[in-house]
Amino acid sequence: MTVALVAGFMTLLDVSIVNVALPSIRADLDLSPGGLQWVLSGYALTFGLLLVPAGRFGDARGRRDVFIAGLAVFTLASAAAGLANGALWLIVARLVQGAAAGVVNPQVSGLVQQLFEPRERGRPFGLLGATIGISTAVGPLLGGLLIQLLGAEQGWRWIFFINVPIGIAAIVLGRLWIPGRSREDQERESLDPAGVALLGAGVFLVLLPLVQEREWQGPAKWLLVVAGLAVLGGFLAWERRFARRSGTPVIELGLFGLRSYSLGALIGFFYFAGFTTIFFIYTLYLQSGLRYSALAAGVAITPFAIGSAVAAALGGRVVNRFGRPLVALGLALVAAGLIATVVALHFVPGHNAGWAAALPLLVAGLGSGLVISPNQTLTLSEVPVRRAGSAGAVLQTGQRIGTALGIAVVGAVFFNRLAANGGSWSLAFRTALLVTITFVVVALAAALADVRAARRADAAGAADSPDRETAGVG
Repeated sequence: MTVALVAGFMTLLDVSIVNVALPSIRADLDLSPGGLQWVLSGYALTFGLLLVPAGRFGDARGRRDVFIAGLAVFTLASAAAGLANGALWLIVARLVQGAAAGVVNPQVSGLVQQLFEPRERGRPFGLLGATIGISTAVGPLLGGLLIQLLGAEQGWRWIFFINVPIGIAAIVLGRLWIPGRSREDQERESLDPAGVALLGAGVFLVLLPLVQEREWQGPAKWLLVVAGLAVLGGFLAWERRFARRSGTPVIELGLFGLRSYSLGALIGFFYFAGFTTIFFIYTLYLQSGLRYSALAAGVAITPFAIGSAVAAALGGRVVNRFGRPLVALGLALVAAGLIATVVALHFVPGHNAGWAAALPLLVAGLGSGLVISPNQTLTLSEVPVRRAGSAGAVLQTGQRIGTALGIAVVGAVFFNRLAANGGSWSLAFRTALLVTITFVVVALAAALADVRAARRADAAGAADSPDRETAGVG
């Protein structure tokens, strides 16, 4: 688990660590705004494309070997990104890096399912949730620290180079410590290449206009989303047909018949649409609007990271006792913390904004720690171990699409308000944060719906019990 969590941390860190390095990269490599967008969003795009096929392959052929192969490619791509001497080189390296991260991550959640009994999974999923929360939140701080220590020109390169020694160590230790699967135990059924192709095309068409929202002007780009949804509809029809022919589909659609899985996936989708946009617009506001250094912007986000780490460790331990109400409590705390952030920045909009928002962001971080890992534990609680990788990958794919959707929507609101209000960064940030809060509230509504459904089911079961007992006596 240590090896798996370190690898997961490293791949997820690269989602957010680049944010504070974009000004340095642009100055050093003379990147256009479109090039910068691909450095940032291209990683998320290829990450999302590979999650489900890699999860399915790991389920069928063995998670350790797929994990190590993905980690090796990620390490090489990180070295290539650090050595980049031009825009195209860096963009290609980031695309490969993202694809490799998409191969590694489903194996991590699959290994939790494989190595632990259901009653034991709360703690490792708690650690996984802490890893997700901390890696996303601490990325800007670590990136800012490297740039501060090594200078703008070399600092952004070490954002990538730092992955190399960690990746090599994880490959060696993963080979030694993660249990493999014998050739005899590997599943022989088809890996459904047609299903993989349809799913990949559909996800690509949905994600592309979202990650390019700021670069592609006009409404025509949204036709790609319509086309992507149509392709995904064809994918679902193919999967049903493939399953009827006794094949094993890429995604077992029956999983969505489980309330815990379907509502958990919906919560994850909307929460990540809000959660990850916080760092995107906050670092932009602090660096571009208030002229914070990269390090100071990273420090300003640290309260969220601290709260998330503390609460995630606790949430993993108690999730089996409290269930989905714990997730609902976490979402309520996130919404309350973000609302308090809006209020604080209304009264303290200037250079002291980082201090004013520290306590509200700590509250939001505590709530986040009670959302990510408990929700993942509950969502995968009824999933068979043999499908753990692909089920976890579908969950993460929804999170990646949610992230892209959130950044596109919140980013559009942010920049539109900035232009409409004569460059008022504070007003633009607070307005965009209200959209982020809306995503969190939708996730909260889904969590409360699950809580209500569970209580109705429990009440119905309790009402049926006397009838059964009476029938038995009669």
